[in-house]
Amino acid sequence: MSRNLELFERAKKPIPGGVNSPVRAFGSVGGTPRFVKKANGPYFWDADDKRYIDYVGSWGPAIVGHAHPEVIRAVQQAAEGGLSFGAPTEAEVEIAETLCAMLPSLEQVRLVSSGTEATMSAIRLARGFTGRDTIVKFEGCYHGHSDSLLVKAGSGLLTFGAPSSGGVPADFTRHTLVLEYNNVAQLEETFARIGDTIACVIVEPFAGNMNLIRPSEAFVKALRELTHKSGTVLIYDEVMTGFRVGPRCAQGLHGVIPDLTTLGKVIGGGMPLAAFGGRRDIMECIAPLGNVYQAGTLSGNPVAVAAGLTTLRLIREPGFYDTLTARTRRLTDGLAALGRETGVALTADSVGGMFGLYFTGKVPTCYAEVTNSDREGFNRFFHAMLEEGVYFAPSAYEAGFVSIAHTDALIDETLAAARRALSGK
Repeated sequence: MSRNLELFERAKKPIPGGVNSPVRAFGSVGGTPRFVKKANGPYFWDADDKRYIDYVGSWGPAIVGHAHPEVIRAVQQAAEGGLSFGAPTEAEVEIAETLCAMLPSLEQVRLVSSGTEATMSAIRLARGFTGRDTIVKFEGCYHGHSDSLLVKAGSGLLTFGAPSSGGVPADFTRHTLVLEYNNVAQLEETFARIGDTIACVIVEPFAGNMNLIRPSEAFVKALRELTHKSGTVLIYDEVMTGFRVGPRCAQGLHGVIPDLTTLGKVIGGGMPLAAFGGRRDIMECIAPLGNVYQAGTLSGNPVAVAAGLTTLRLIREPGFYDTLTARTRRLTDGLAALGRETGVALTADSVGGMFGLYFTGKVPTCYAEVTNSDREGFNRFFHAMLEEGVYFAPSAYEAGFVSIAHTDALIDETLAAARRALSGK
């Protein structure tokens, strides 16, 4: 028995499903999860001491590679001063100032510990600011596991939310509307009818939880214009895309200034750290200045802040994003070319250091198109690449991530493995 399987069987006894986050269980691809023993740069080693080229990168945070020596040193130094205080620190002020300087839409920012906490708080703030209850999200976009966001979409023009998770009362989601990503006509019709009742629209500006899906220019334009006209708060959920797709996040690429932004992953450098921020008049509704309550004992944790500050400094080095974008595009262009070469319905796309891999004839534009991809084809490819020592996300519906530590040579090695996997050799 492999050590990975041994650990998985052992984990199932004290941990539900043997994992502490569902996708880690390999439920959609089958097989045994890889238990990570250590990671460094673009690699991790599993419990059987097999090395993998890692294209998950802790689901995005490892943009400078695993265990970057400067990040590790900053964490060690911070830990020597104490792990948590439940009181303000100078480093919290510094990272808040850094985030506001890096992202023009942030006039004020509040630190939290997870992306779920950031989006939950931003939505509560938007409701408190507008005095409205209704929120709009899009099918296939994931914004954390808070109750009002665990809603699945129907196939009608406008679907009032029904819970997609047990334990969520229907009353909690009755104010959540789910629309189709990239469907401008549906968005316009919704705002024409009920725009003055919508507190906020929350969107992944590049979707990453139904694989990587790009928004159309018309969709982005309609989002900003319709929300502005109706007094609705536009929330860019950049927990995944924040500083992953570019130096000013997705909003910089779109030329959009959202009212609120949520951040996570990269800003913590692999530690539990997230944030939400935006317009000053909205942010000042948060306690202790306003009546919208939000709190967190571990918010602004000094060790996490140290990792985040160092990572944010490293990604501001000249040429960082040019290099990261070019290497990610090298991977996706190569994978798409292999699809054509081997006759496999395989396409790929990327933005910054984030990419999508689709077992379908064209790059999808919405959730319905993603779900029509060849899942079994992806699963076979996933396991063949595991055998080759390459680790992609264990789901056909998750984006992948490249770090600055992934060299051109390493990407070429990945593409050589993919050619063997796709051709069955």
